[in-house]
Amino acid sequence: MLTVETIAKIRRAYLHDGKAIKEICRELRVSRKVVRKVVRSAATEFRYRREAQPLPRIGPCQEELDRLLEANEAKSARERLTLIRIFETLREGGYGGGYDAVRRYARGWQRDRASVSGAFVPLTFAPGEAYQFDWSHEVVVLDGATVTVKVAHMRLCHSRMPFVRAYPRETQEMVFDAHDRAFAFFKGACTRGIYDNMKTAVDAIFVGKKRQYNRRFLQMCSHYLVEPVACTPASGWGSGEAWPKAA
Repeated sequence: MLTVETIAKIRRAYLHDGKAIKEICRELRVSRKVVRKVVRSAATEFRYRREAQPLPRIGPCQEELDRLLEANEAKSARERLTLIRIFETLREGGYGGGYDAVRRYARGWQRDRASVSGAFVPLTFAPGEAYQFDWSHEVVVLDGATVTVKVAHMRLCHSRMPFVRAYPRETQEMVFDAHDRAFAFFKGACTRGIYDNMKTAVDAIFVGKKRQYNRRFLQMCSHYLVEPVACTPASGWGSGEAWPKAA
């Protein structure tokens, strides 16, 4: 299935980076037919209809598998269980799938954990390279009444130029409106956007900087050819420090 993440990568590679279709096919491991379909259309999503949507068998057991892998990782090398033993434990709990699915999931889980070391957000940026977007809440007086409003902040990481706009709430529609107005104000978009795990954008947070963004947010980023980059929770350099301070 052609995901919105893959569509966004194809659009950025072709429309922004100027890469040839053949090069994109080789890097993303997709066919030329798929790349041509994306670049010839302005769509950021392609929907497929199925009479029945099969569910992966590992899905209902994913939380238990994560727990087993986490507990196993914390043991000493002599005490750790083999993947076969973890698979058997999962089967005892009701898992009806095969060993290969567990093995592939475990390998991906281990790669995600290994990718944490050495990952960082740079504190210097080239012009047009990146912006940071975040929300704050402010107390203001409107018609004599004290109310709390949500304020969208976008700042260009190179020039430190800010854009600020207040909204009554922090909804996804207001996230999209803030981006649209900010890009109009800046007269263009950057290639990357740095986000601090907003609930209106992120559905799930994994190890390191890996995130599961929601579909509508990814479509917005694909429309503007922006690559979303997440801050790592509890990292001093991942949020406030990555946002250049005004002089």
